[in-house]
Amino acid sequence: MPLRLGDIAPNFVAPTSKGEVDFHAFKKDSWAILFSHPEDFTPVCTTELGAVARLQPEWDSRAIKPIGLSCNTVESHLGWISDINETQNTDVQFPIVADHDRKIATLYDMLDHQDATNVDKKGLPLTVRSVFIVDPKNVIRLIITYPASVGRNFDEVLRVVDALQLSDRQRVVTPANWRGTQDEVIIHTAVTKEEAEKLFPGYRSVKPYLRFTKV
Repeated sequence: MPLRLGDIAPNFVAPTSKGEVDFHAFKKDSWAILFSHPEDFTPVCTTELGAVARLQPEWDSRAIKPIGLSCNTVESHLGWISDINETQNTDVQFPIVADHDRKIATLYDMLDHQDATNVDKKGLPLTVRSVFIVDPKNVIRLIITYPASVGRNFDEVLRVVDALQLSDRQRVVTPANWRGTQDEVIIHTAVTKEEAEKLFPGYRSVKPYLRFTKV
């Protein structure tokens, strides 16, 4: 059965570019972004991991731990990281899982079933560009899947984490194209009028179900 929002993210123990990692222990009490890429030493993946590495201060400030994954070996990852750092002007510090037997990719349903060119030299399928945002309780809060041909926007992944963390702290949800705390948010429909007046004094009401506020 495929993983869904609200499921507990399956734990795994695997070799990585930073040594053996127990996923749940690695992210203990933190958020995590588990993301797969098709293959090492490929152009789109190189730009993606560079983008994630450059966002490290943003991940750290939000208590988020990124962890990559592909079907390559640890040795391949280590060699490729040097290329990423050189070409993307960054310093990759997060671990990259070496899932060469595809057990984790199968567990998380990351393998490509669409692109006949996204295979290894043996013809075995490689991973698509999956993203799982997992909260401190190991609950899956977001799943996004991109095809191998499309690089991800990790600024959007960061925006989603900000929205999730904000909604966890306060009784609000975020509207379309919300960009951060400089934008208005929507008061949750479960909040009564009386509660809204206390929690969000001066809020802007468009309809009884559409109430905006700044936080």
